[in-house]
Amino acid sequence: MTVDVLPRQQPGAQSVSTSKLAIADGDIHPRAAGKSVGGVSTSLFPYMEKRWVEHFHEFSLTYRQPWEKGAAYPKNQPQASRRDAWPPGGGGPGSDLAFMQAQHLDPNNVTLGILNPLGAGQGAISPDASAAVARAVNDWQVAEWTSRDRRLRGSVVVPYEDAAASVKEIERCAPNPDFAQVLLLSRTAEPLGQRRYWPIYEAAAAAGLPIGVHAFGNGGWPNTAGGWGSYYIEEMVGHAQAQQALLISMILEGVFETYPTLKLVLIEGGLAWAAALGWRMDAQWRKLKRELPRLKKAPSEYMRTNVWFTTQPIEEPDPRTQLAEVFDWIGWDRVLFATDYPHWDFDDPAHALPMKMTEAQRQAVFRGNAEGVYRGR
Repeated sequence: MTVDVLPRQQPGAQSVSTSKLAIADGDIHPRAAGKSVGGVSTSLFPYMEKRWVEHFHEFSLTYRQPWEKGAAYPKNQPQASRRDAWPPGGGGPGSDLAFMQAQHLDPNNVTLGILNPLGAGQGAISPDASAAVARAVNDWQVAEWTSRDRRLRGSVVVPYEDAAASVKEIERCAPNPDFAQVLLLSRTAEPLGQRRYWPIYEAAAAAGLPIGVHAFGNGGWPNTAGGWGSYYIEEMVGHAQAQQALLISMILEGVFETYPTLKLVLIEGGLAWAAALGWRMDAQWRKLKRELPRLKKAPSEYMRTNVWFTTQPIEEPDPRTQLAEVFDWIGWDRVLFATDYPHWDFDDPAHALPMKMTEAQRQAVFRGNAEGVYRGR
């Protein structure tokens, strides 16, 4: 059974072809076009040492999960993508730059696009294999994407379960202005506030690179506190819970107090929960703050200075105009527009966020906030 993946048409909405609003897209997924060998696309082999090409012909890249192959919750759409996102030459959605330009970047007037490669070896059991794939993906982004379209900026993929290797990769890539952020996934082996991950934050802050944490990942744990959920929909809803958990950990463990210039972008986990989470942490902190003498501010204050949220997949209250209240709570300057192209729940910028905004608010959400976060280094 498939679902309708075409953008919903809002009455009176401006069509994409006539929209003049320039946008920054905080979540675009490029995909390597080659066939999979050992869990790695052959399109990445030219960017690897020969020994790693030979390795993946003999051994498979395995992740921290109880299944030998495949995902715990297979997607109901092939490659989790729109049915119209397959380029005519083959290769899969997100694999063809010219097709992406024609279908998304040009008609939607994207002036800044942040690339977030998935399936890039992060969280693999072998730290050495994870590092090899991450390095190849980073070189592939520059060679195949950012050097060919200056609107696009890459994310430094790191083998985040190996902090030392991650730091080396950040230091290798950071001097290249084609990279906009360091990319982690939300389900890790331990909560992201744990000290084992701090060298990554130190290196990112020193380089002036935000940390982007995208939904998904394999930490080896079930996707709920009580075990594995039964349905794909539980997996999808659970992304917000995973991002809440990592944000609590990073704030209360003192990451932002220690690295006050560090920027955190939470990608594809919603945002309507953020204000309530801040209020709840503040209430407990006022009672228990003697346990955390390192924190100099209320937890919600770190959210207002160090954390941003992307819009897709945004919560949709009824009436949707109530989203404006959510933005008021968390701050209009905290929101970055994202489409999640080419995935099945893609948000068309001509129809997304159907609520009343001032022109200044619209410009900030659709472009200005992202430019401030990603071009400020």
